[in-house]
Amino acid sequence: MLSSIDYSVRGEGQPLVLLHGLFGSRENLGAIAKDLSEHFCVYSLDLPGHGRSAHVDDLSLDAMATEVLHWMAHVNLSRAHFFGHSLGGKVAMEVALRAPEHVQSLVVADIAPVAYEHRHTGVFQGLTAIDLDTLQSRVEADQVLAATVPEKPVRSFLLKNLQKKEDGGFRWRMHLDVIHAQYPEMIAANSEARFDAPVLFLKAENSDYIKSEYREAIMSRFPQAQLRVVANTGHWLHAEKPELIASLVRRFLSAA
Repeated sequence: MLSSIDYSVRGEGQPLVLLHGLFGSRENLGAIAKDLSEHFCVYSLDLPGHGRSAHVDDLSLDAMATEVLHWMAHVNLSRAHFFGHSLGGKVAMEVALRAPEHVQSLVVADIAPVAYEHRHTGVFQGLTAIDLDTLQSRVEADQVLAATVPEKPVRSFLLKNLQKKEDGGFRWRMHLDVIHAQYPEMIAANSEARFDAPVLFLKAENSDYIKSEYREAIMSRFPQAQLRVVANTGHWLHAEKPELIASLVRRFLSAA
């Protein structure tokens, strides 16, 4: 069975699948992948429409979960631990809820199975304002993006998706048009099913992606869920404290 997903693998041991967040790629989880590969066989995936994975026309949670399951069949991986950050956490949860027999345990980093309000209006405005047909440089792209995305680190992260073409022009590595069009489906609530294996939710202390009022939505789907607050971190907790996150994941999975 062919797969649209591009991936890398390193290490030996029980299989662990890593899924990155919106606008990202598997490189975003590189630091914890390196650490965890000393204890697990780590599969780092580019989500559909992201990174080096194929551009596909359906990026809903259901469709992305289906693509991950197709990928598992493609690589003959019948069961694995999963770690997902942000959008990757939503996709990992959807895989677990839809096909629990393929998920041994799950770590979800700073996201919940609820529907979210739009948070990336400025990002989409800035990205779609960049005219690839006339763009001359990355500096120019950064200047355009700065009008709606003032944070330099965020712009640097987003512009990692900007690739130079052989003819000298630029292209988006991610499937920006479909991501933009289907963003509401990507941040929708997860399926109302149950996953009865161990789950660890990692909440960034300075982030509001996991709120106390989401407890019912979490526990109804994941009755064995645990919550750990990671002090002094924002939404990108794995980038801010990679060693701590890898340690928390390693201890949890070893006991799962």
